[in-house]
Amino acid sequence: MMQLPRRDFVTGSLLFLLAVLVLLFLRMLPLSAGPGWPGPDLLLALSLVWVLRRPDQLAAPVIVLAVLIEDVLLMRPLGLWPMIVLLGTEAARIREHRWRDQGFLVEWLRAAALIAAMILGYRLVQILFMLPVPALGQAMLQVVATIAAYPLVVLAARWLLGLRRPGRPD
Repeated sequence: MMQLPRRDFVTGSLLFLLAVLVLLFLRMLPLSAGPGWPGPDLLLALSLVWVLRRPDQLAAPVIVLAVLIEDVLLMRPLGLWPMIVLLGTEAARIREHRWRDQGFLVEWLRAAALIAAMILGYRLVQILFMLPVPALGQAMLQVVATIAAYPLVVLAARWLLGLRRPGRPD
């Protein structure tokens, strides 16, 4: 007999997709942070926060679907960034049980290293396959902006979405 998905899994996945749609809507608005200043990759930060807070509520195909939709809307090479995000989030998911008992600062530092590795890995693959590559300064600013936005995404996910670590009263 086919087993139906648990209710919290479906609710978490739908809530994640709703949050992604809101982020994509905001990203598509004609707002500018200034000349040449890249904003943070909030979808990447939200994916990492969700996987580290509630790994049981978010499946890998949902993350890939969300990032693939972002690729289509932003006209990036299809599949490259979703693959890198999938690898990064699954690496975080595997290590989540070890990170759970440590403080937020350790989580933030580990997420920062993962974010930097993912964005620089994306850039390296683009260079390797001779795809158009943004300036290195732009990529570094996006890394810094995403790392700086991570605590704000954690707060927003906790207050707006009720996303907490399992087994911890926080």
